[in-house]
Amino acid sequence: MKTVKISLNSIDKVKAFVNEISKFDCDFDLVSGRYVIDAKSIMGIFSLDLSKPIDLNIHADGSTLDNVMTVVDKYVTE
Repeated sequence: MKTVKISLNSIDKVKAFVNEISKFDCDFDLVSGRYVIDAKSIMGIFSLDLSKPIDLNIHADGSTLDNVMTVVDKYVTE
C-alpha cells in the first residue's frame, strides 16, 4: 500500500480522477480526518472537504502501482 496527498479542488478534477482510477482493478481509499471513503465513488468524494489535500491510499504494488502513479501523479500535492 502507498499513501500520497492529492488535491481535488474542482468538479472537473474529481470527475477526471474517478474516471482514470476506475480503470484499475485495485482498491483506492480517500482519508480525510476520520472519514475513509472509496476513491472510485464520486458521491463519496463530494462528501469530503475538498478545500484541502486528502490522503489517497493505493492498495497495489509492483508494476500496477507504477501504472497507477503515472495517472495519479498530476493530482499529487507536495
